[in-house]
Parts: sequence; C-alpha cells; structure tokens
Amino acid sequence: MGNQLPSLQIVCPVYNEQEVIQLFHGALYSTLSTIENRYQWRILYVVDRSSDDTMKILKKFSEEDKRIQIISLSNRFGHQMSLVAGIDHCNSDAVIMMDSDLQHPPELIPELLNAFEQGNDVVYTIRKEPKDNSFFKRFGSNSFYRIMSWLSDIPLAPGEADYRLISRRVADIFKNNIRERNQFLRGLFSWVGFNRCGINYNPVDRIKGESKYDWSRMFQFASAGIISFSKKPLQYAILLGLFFSLLGLASGLYIFVTFFISDSIPSGWTTLGVLVSIFSGIQLLFMGIIGEYIGAIFDEVKARPLYLIEESVNIE
Repeated sequence: MGNQLPSLQIVCPVYNEQEVIQLFHGALYSTLSTIENRYQWRILYVVDRSSDDTMKILKKFSEEDKRIQIISLSNRFGHQMSLVAGIDHCNSDAVIMMDSDLQHPPELIPELLNAFEQGNDVVYTIRKEPKDNSFFKRFGSNSFYRIMSWLSDIPLAPGEADYRLISRRVADIFKNNIRERNQFLRGLFSWVGFNRCGINYNPVDRIKGESKYDWSRMFQFASAGIISFSKKPLQYAILLGLFFSLLGLASGLYIFVTFFISDSIPSGWTTLGVLVSIFSGIQLLFMGIIGEYIGAIFDEVKARPLYLIEESVNIE
C-alpha cells in the first residue's frame, strides 16, 4: 500500500473539436504512457454541449480504455464552467487542466509534474505569443493583462494560460469553498495563494479547427475578470464624477459672472452643448459599469447551479 503511485487526472474541456480531438487524444495518451511508472492517470473530458460528433468519438475512446472519463454538460455553460465541472469530479493527488485543441502541448506535462513534486500547489503556464497572431489579437491580450494588473491586486503574468496543474488541496478549496457563478479562474488560482510557479511554453500552430473565442467572448471573459477582482472602476467613477462636478461648478460661476459684465453670453451655447454631451456620455458609461456589478450580484443571488450534467461515462 505504501508503494502505491500518486494519482493524476487530466481535465480537458471540449467544444466542437471533432476535427482535432483524435490527434489531441493520441498525443496526450502517448505522453501519459511515458509516466505510467510515476503516476496512476486518468483523462476526464468535459464536453460543453457540442453539436458535432465529438461525443461519439470520445465514447469510442472510453470503451477502449476505462481510464478515459467523460462528462457531457446539458447546455453550453462555457469554458470556465467546464473546468469547474472537471475539478468537481476529480479525486486525485494532482489535477492538470488543458484545452483539447493541441494549443496546450501535452509534452509539457512531465515538466508540470516535476514542479509539483518540488512542492508547488499551483503550476501555471505562460504562453509566448506566436508570431502569426494578428496585431489586434496580440494587442488585445497584452492590454488585458496590463488593465488587470492596474485595476486589481491579483498578480497575473502576461500570457498566463488556462493550462495548469493544481494539487489536491487546491482542488478541494474550489470544490467546497469557491462557488461563484462568474468564475475568472486565472485570477482565482492566483488569489488562493500557496506555493506556485510558472513555466513558459511556445504554442504550436493550429492544425485543424478554429478558435472558439471570438471578440464577444473575449470581451465577456475580460469583463468577468475585472468585475470579479476589482472595485476600482466604481472608485474611479466617484473621482471622475467629483472632477466633473467641480468643473461644472467652475463653469457655472464663470457664466454667472460673465452674465453681469458682458453681453457675449449667447456665444457660449456651443460650449454648453459640448459639455452636456460629454457629461451625459460619462454618466451613461458609469451607469453601465454599475449595471455590470449589479448583474454579477444578481447572478449570485439567483444561486442557480454552476452547470448541469446530461451524461457521464466511466465515472462512479
């Protein structure tokens, strides 16, 4: 019993990856076969309500090897909730989370395990931006990390990815204590603390398929991160409101004095129109920011389940 190998589970969120899932599974299986003398491993695929043949392909894998587990969600709950569902169904000494599109190289797993064996509870990866990425995508990614560092007290390394390893005790914290509806996992894994380290990697070119993160989902992801970890937008709204209130008071005094000493008041109506437009725009902007925070509170108050499972395979 004392010689029993430590356990490892690989959590892989999947959404419409029929074009690449066989290649990914082969690469992952091959890598895990090289560590069978170190770890008892299992692979847990979390299918986020796909509309292609992904589930059918994964079921074939699970029939060939009972170490291949599957959870099929009843609706599209998103990438972050797929990871949460995977963590909830893990009971291993170490959990590795990675995407199923080969953008997260399986060959990095032994290096993650080496860092774990050195006493790290969280081992995250830092993606070096590929040169073939568009300027707008690189600019958006870099801007996001700068804004997060500016607005919150949570340290995030530029390029930090959702490819990471966590220990059992960190996984248990997420199972039992962290049950937020809009989870920004990169920030939360930094927030929990413990010993952590980062490993750099170079993403490979996408062989097949396409990214599931369009600009809309990237914006929602960034918004969730900022709202989850920062109240500074609300604080800045107060400061900016105070500044423009003082500016408005000064303008009012100027107009009041000018009314008595000059006949040129009508010429200022253009300035007044511009100021009204600016103030109205700023008010609407910060009403929107406040609305986002209220919406996040509303999600928590409803207390709906984080996800629903339609089907599970090879899971007790």
